[in-house]
Amino acid sequence: MKFLVVGAGAVGGYFGGRLLEKGEDVTFLVRYKRQEQLLDHGLMLESVNGNFKTQPKTVVEGEEGEFDVVLIGTKAYHLEQAVEAVKPLVHKNTVIIPMLNGISHVDKLKKAFSEEQVIGGLCFIESTVTEDGIIKQTSSAHHFTFGELNGEYTERVKSIEDAFQGANAKVKVSDNILQEMWHKYLFITTMSGVTTLYGQPVGPIRELKEGSEIVKGLFNEIAAIMRAEGAPIADSIEDVQYERFMEIEGAMKSSMQRDMEKHAAVEADHLQGYLLTKACHHQLETPILKSIYVNLKLYENDL
Repeated sequence: MKFLVVGAGAVGGYFGGRLLEKGEDVTFLVRYKRQEQLLDHGLMLESVNGNFKTQPKTVVEGEEGEFDVVLIGTKAYHLEQAVEAVKPLVHKNTVIIPMLNGISHVDKLKKAFSEEQVIGGLCFIESTVTEDGIIKQTSSAHHFTFGELNGEYTERVKSIEDAFQGANAKVKVSDNILQEMWHKYLFITTMSGVTTLYGQPVGPIRELKEGSEIVKGLFNEIAAIMRAEGAPIADSIEDVQYERFMEIEGAMKSSMQRDMEKHAAVEADHLQGYLLTKACHHQLETPILKSIYVNLKLYENDL
């Protein structure tokens, strides 16, 4: 089975690297600058779960190849370009697995490829890429979950599961991947929202009574939007997610916060903006979410 990982950054580079470490056939679709970096220094993972360095295979847009599984590990604002670069590298049975945050990209991928080719995916990892191209992971979480959008355990899912078997990552197949993607969307939008608004990791925010109230209020706002939209989220999931937020490592930062610290682009419209649009459609008041979105847009204006 030939894997193509789109992007060799904090997400794609990490999980693609773990597949390579296990011995699978992995190629990275990257930009020229990243390709040069990988040729000069290799793919380097510095992780609390174990370091790894290798010289990976790479392709850039316009080069030829054919792959069985495509893992899309780019940011949402690079998705359109990534899709165009991937199209010449797939065959009719290629499986497309997004690793992005959010939910709106699923329909975009179905239109770009086909409904049959796209399955669901999500990951939980705190990682970043240094200026030298090193992928650094500072907390132990490195979860990747995927599955058919209809919940079936198909032969292709089993084959991908087998490929990940034994890799140094927490990988599982879900029979309800859409629900898990919406749940992750709820969690990451809240976490990225409050950490970017206050410029703090989760610990100092939740230690303040007022901070924990803001977190809980934001979970409630977003869950209300999702239910109005008909999303398949569980009853009381906002309470479950709030408790999880209160229990995770206090030093944890969101990837969006780390992007802001590097003065990089953020996924404001893909995450918070998409939900605000839905809130407006359903005439829901979401003052906390709106404040977070304003903060992110002001940051973008200064880039």
